[in-house]
Amino acid sequence: MRRDLVEDSWDRIDGWLREHAPRTFATLRLPAGREEIAAAEGKLGVVFPPDLVTSLLRHNGALDGPETFLFSTDDRLLAVSEIVEDTMFMRAIAEDLDGEKAEHYWIDAYVKFGSYGVTSDGLTIDCRRGHDSYGAIGRFFDETGTDFGRADSLGGYLAELADRLEGGKDGGAVTFNGRLFWEWAGPLGPDWGSADDPLPGPDTQLPELDLSCSPTDLLHVGFLDGLEELGALIAVLPREQVAQAAQRQLRRLAVETGLNKYPEIRSALDAWERGEAPPRPEQAGPLALRLRTVLAQANAQGDGPRRWAAEKMVHGIWGSPYRSVCESASIRGRLTVDWRADLHADLGNPSLPPIPDDRFWGTLRNPAIDSSWHAAQYAQDQG
Repeated sequence: MRRDLVEDSWDRIDGWLREHAPRTFATLRLPAGREEIAAAEGKLGVVFPPDLVTSLLRHNGALDGPETFLFSTDDRLLAVSEIVEDTMFMRAIAEDLDGEKAEHYWIDAYVKFGSYGVTSDGLTIDCRRGHDSYGAIGRFFDETGTDFGRADSLGGYLAELADRLEGGKDGGAVTFNGRLFWEWAGPLGPDWGSADDPLPGPDTQLPELDLSCSPTDLLHVGFLDGLEELGALIAVLPREQVAQAAQRQLRRLAVETGLNKYPEIRSALDAWERGEAPPRPEQAGPLALRLRTVLAQANAQGDGPRRWAAEKMVHGIWGSPYRSVCESASIRGRLTVDWRADLHADLGNPSLPPIPDDRFWGTLRNPAIDSSWHAAQYAQDQG
């Protein structure tokens, strides 16, 4: 692969990130030095393919953290020192393997240049000089080993990444608050059911709803922490504003899953949005029967999103608005790549706080959110 393809691809990647995701671009490190690269090759006993050298001379990895640059596989670009550390770790894992099994899993001439972080999974480049696959890109999986065939070279792999970024949402590249996210939304299965479907009798055998929720239920901080800056925003907004967002999110979910076509569900959402709290349902009430019927049909169809949506309708209308927002966002993340922007809009598009840390959660004082563990840890740290 021509050496300049790496530079050209990084030009495209950097340019796109500067314009669309400047916070992610800022995590890409300055170039590595040739001496550092040569020392890493000597320590590992391999010769890096030219494309890897050229890439490291452009960016010596990416800073670790929630804003970091990730490949579409969610692997972080490693610095030279991390390449050595991770590759040596992989060698230690595979040292007891031999023969064909070792080559499939990991051999000394493989080098890891991208890391998933949570596990030892990551992107791999073949450094078997003179071998037909020298410079090829693969990925290591903890359970199955190394799978090549991602690209013939790092230049080709980076060019494909640039194509994905420039393709925007069609390539899985989504931006929010100056950050890059890789998102793919799965299509819903075929629609089923009709607004005219009669309600079953109260004695029909159907799944029961969980009606134990209450508006005063505490939400554990862990649900919000996963939403990052959006979670921090939800935690500090007035309850009334969160409740309005919960209404809008639940309506979006009902429309996206087709549940809004049922008059019992639509009427309940309409009343909720007008500020008329619908009476708590009973298992044999019209709304509960409709939701229970949807559950039964979704189970028969193997339709997870519509089943989850029906289950969460109860929590959304009669439970904590904080829990409702989190649950709607979780389901909508499977249906649309724009769920973050939609949630921010439904919250009123206020300024976003920084990504929350332990100190944020430790000093949070919201009676609707259980942050007691973080508060205790913070108090202990403060002496």
